[in-house]
Amino acid sequence: MDVRQLRILRELGELGSVSAVAEALLVTPSAISQQLRLLQRSIPVPLTERSGRRVVLTDAGQALAGAAVEVETALARARQTITNFLEQPDGDVSVAAFHSAGATFFPLLLRGLAGPGNPRLVLADEDVAQDRFPRLARDYDLVLAHRLDHAPPWPRTVTVTPLLHEPLDVALPAGHPLADKTRLSPQDVAGQPWITVHDDFPLLATIEAIGAAANRRLDIVHRINEFSVAAEAVAAGGGLALMPRWTARRHPAIVLRPLSDVHAQRHIDALHRPERTARRAIRMVIAELRRAAAQIQDRGTA
Repeated sequence: MDVRQLRILRELGELGSVSAVAEALLVTPSAISQQLRLLQRSIPVPLTERSGRRVVLTDAGQALAGAAVEVETALARARQTITNFLEQPDGDVSVAAFHSAGATFFPLLLRGLAGPGNPRLVLADEDVAQDRFPRLARDYDLVLAHRLDHAPPWPRTVTVTPLLHEPLDVALPAGHPLADKTRLSPQDVAGQPWITVHDDFPLLATIEAIGAAANRRLDIVHRINEFSVAAEAVAAGGGLALMPRWTARRHPAIVLRPLSDVHAQRHIDALHRPERTARRAIRMVIAELRRAAAQIQDRGTA
């Protein structure tokens, strides 16, 4: 038996005829009769009987129709419970982010959503290779992910909310001879030692593009994923590095210079499974992420 069949039985008890039930439910009488036959197959005693030209409920049918009322009442309560859950503004929302996005966005989220009536944030750092970001959407409500301009788009299994389109600059010590230039070319930087990320992480493709534009292989001496650590290595003279213009913490001993002739930009996006935004709390966090992104860009370009 299913809920539709139980409802038909209940309506038959109240309306008194198959044709009246069909009219009330906007289906044909034959469809009503078919559902009653299917229901009868799962019940060991007759549910209906003939009374003249009409089909009426037996005592067993009346008992089951009474139970159908309880079933529909329970389902209505369950639907209301789900509605209340989806519209609840202060439910838990889990957000994962790669390191530089977490360092920049998390404080803004925590301040922007502080206080009663706001979602309860559950934050985590996840620094993974680009193709693994969409998989994190299984475990987190929202995932802050980054990809380079020329990288493949995110798969259709996730919904994408664009947040930032961020330039990547060359970081070098403040006293470095190249620091006097306002822009750097691949030929300027190709002969320098480099600090870059581990294999399969997005920024490595831009490093390779610099080498291709300069027609030489770059000398990669250090592999450091965390920008704050890489900045310390740059400041100490360990080499040049690519740094995001807005989301990396400013280091007083290094300078950033834009790169010519190589398209060095990355997208920072919020990824989530499409069904997640049925919850009001998650929609509130996405709206706050957009506000935070605008603030980050305004602060970086001021």
